[in-house]
Amino acid sequence: MSDSLPPCPECAESYTYEQGALLVCPMCGHEWSGEQPEASDSEEPVIRDAVGNVLSDGDTVTLVKTVKVSGGGGGTVKIGTKVTGIRLNAGGVGGHDIDARVPGFGNMQLKSSVVKRVN
Repeated sequence: MSDSLPPCPECAESYTYEQGALLVCPMCGHEWSGEQPEASDSEEPVIRDAVGNVLSDGDTVTLVKTVKVSGGGGGTVKIGTKVTGIRLNAGGVGGHDIDARVPGFGNMQLKSSVVKRVN
């Protein structure tokens, strides 16, 4: 509720409060790190995973929800599927900002909101 705290990145409500090292939105329950990304000289936007971790090229991620695949052979990519060596594509169509090779499906575009970086 302080003017110095940013609004919730999920629902854009301004009722954010601090809880330890996290910022919390009481409206939607979203929690995220209060740290701001370091400023860089490049114009590239920062792409974050479903829990707020900053993603970079070459990261390994896992899916946090089952994804239906359209086109090609169709099917679904199950929750927990591990994808290695992602490439970020900030100008992706329809919010698909990750290019990846998904095991059993081949090359695909994924949304950063359905993956979590593996440490």
